Amino acid sequence: MQLNVALLGFGNVGRALGQLILAKSDVLRRDYDLNVRVVGISTGRHGHVIDRMGLNLRTALDAVKHGSPLSGLHEGRVIDSTARFLSDVPAELVFETIPTNPQDGQPALSYDADLLERGVHVVTANKGPVAFGYRDLTRIAARNNVGFFFESSVMDGAPTLGIGREGLPAAEFLRVRGIFNSTTNYILTLMEQDGYNFEQALESAQQIGIAETDPTLDIDGWDSAIKTVILANVLMGGDLRPNDVDRQGIRGMSLDEVQAAAQDGQRIRLICEAARQLDGSIRAKVVPERVPMSDILANVHGTSSIVDYETDVLPRLTVIENNPGPTTTAYGLLADMINIVRGRHEAVNRQFAPEEESEG
Repeated sequence: MQLNVALLGFGNVGRALGQLILAKSDVLRRDYDLNVRVVGISTGRHGHVIDRMGLNLRTALDAVKHGSPLSGLHEGRVIDSTARFLSDVPAELVFETIPTNPQDGQPALSYDADLLERGVHVVTANKGPVAFGYRDLTRIAARNNVGFFFESSVMDGAPTLGIGREGLPAAEFLRVRGIFNSTTNYILTLMEQDGYNFEQALESAQQIGIAETDPTLDIDGWDSAIKTVILANVLMGGDLRPNDVDRQGIRGMSLDEVQAAAQDGQRIRLICEAARQLDGSIRAKVVPERVPMSDILANVHGTSSIVDYETDVLPRLTVIENNPGPTTTAYGLLADMINIVRGRHEAVNRQFAPEEESEG
């Protein structure tokens, strides 16, 4: 089977995905009878390129690595906008990895919706469209019999969502709790273990590339809140938005606070939690908490992440992801593509099928 794909976004994750597609091409053909052909790449800095016969992915990766535009690889009329790229690219599946907008998920939310309406599968690592449009986007996918998967939106390539989608059928999720933001966990680890103050630890995170120049999304808890909303909505049937989360970040956390917790046999961690209440509603919070050393969440250090599930049939199930990077995130995208090719999206779509179709 040949699958024509396009990459909307070609930053660190997009390029890692390109490299992974090349590295796994033999495995994809051998194990899944799948030949992946990249027919388009859209970037913010290097332009847009489409080739209906398939791009030379290595050449595209080399061009971007050396700061060259992709225009020399383009075939056909000039592509001057993302909208034009999406309307022209002959892809059956689009990988969307553009930056997250924590306010409303745009413009990715509209891009993804338009692709799904046209019958194009969408695989995204972008948290915004999932946090703000999960139900609507999945309904559009169901109506058009295509897949909308987003494993990489939470904890990179770890199967945090696939566990609920496929691994725990008929289980009721009562609580989801974890550490979802690498930057804040790295900062807190440096403060405890190396005696850095908050500003020094943040600067170190920026130097190694896990914190942006403007670290607001991380240190004020927005990134964690968005991921908590995704888990609550997808696994617990919630309909939350990031503003519904009781959110407190770690901005200005003092070294004295961290050291005092350590002296009491505890560690401060930015804990994310979504819990089902007695009335059936779901309450979500992101707050720095003192966690006893006996709790597994206290023993997740540096850039690692953890999610802890509580269900009615499995009292506790824990997944830890150690020191992820762009390749980890790219793997989640690749796995989603494989699962769509295997038809795994059809079970999800049946849950969101229009009532008149499900009744017939």
